[in-house]
Amino acid sequence: MQEHILAQQMLPQDANAHGDVHGGAVMKLVDTCGALAAVRHARSRVVTAVMDSMTFEAPVHVGNVVHLRACLTWTGRTSMEVKVVVEAEDILTGLRRVTSEAFIVYVALDEEGRPKPIPLFTPSSQAERVEWEAAQRRREARLASRRSP
Repeated sequence: MQEHILAQQMLPQDANAHGDVHGGAVMKLVDTCGALAAVRHARSRVVTAVMDSMTFEAPVHVGNVVHLRACLTWTGRTSMEVKVVVEAEDILTGLRRVTSEAFIVYVALDEEGRPKPIPLFTPSSQAERVEWEAAQRRREARLASRRSP
């Protein structure tokens, strides 16, 4: 499973008056990193279709370096799910802690902006198969919730 990595130091404009980084600033970075993984797999333009299971387990503070790791977990015909894990690093101590995790679905688009078929991702390790099965269950739950009134 190829990981795609992004890192950025969080600055005062990313935070509230207490120095805690806004969740929306983290979400934007998550979507950017996730889209990078999706584009690299599809080799085409992608759009965000669904962001679910976004957790905020610990705060990110001004001055922290945020490290984001994205990897493909599942593919369909035109869509794919990407998992993004966020860690915040205190650059003075080197201590890193996981602060967020998200699952995002992207759809590949052709030149006219219509959904485009993508290459199939085939899990090759036990860890990838576990992620694939969990992603399939999330997909089924999303589809079921769309059918429910």
